[in-house]
Amino acid sequence: MFAIIEDGSHQYRVEPGQSLTVDFRSEANAGDTIEFDRVLLANGGGSSAVGRPTIEGATVTTEVITPELKGKKLEIQKFRRRKNSRKHTGHRQKYTEVKITAINVPGLEVVETAAAAE
Repeated sequence: MFAIIEDGSHQYRVEPGQSLTVDFRSEANAGDTIEFDRVLLANGGGSSAVGRPTIEGATVTTEVITPELKGKKLEIQKFRRRKNSRKHTGHRQKYTEVKITAINVPGLEVVETAAAAE
């Protein structure tokens, strides 16, 4: 089973048990749950549900693993030749790491496969 969710301006393909880094949530603490209600598509193995634009009543429940992660550092340089002008700054984006615990879609038929049952 998988779902495609929208968070901010990003879309993610998620499955139960998967960990994911999303935009920073300042109010999140380790162990808290976050629900994403903008589910665009869900597939249960036997059938799919496509939202127009979202699926009504569908939610993806997650648990916060790491409340604050830092991304890689971006170096920004501005250089004007022959003017003795140089400017150097940097930026590190903050993220929150979550683990997908459940995908709830009303009326979706979920089929267990042999690989998933093992």
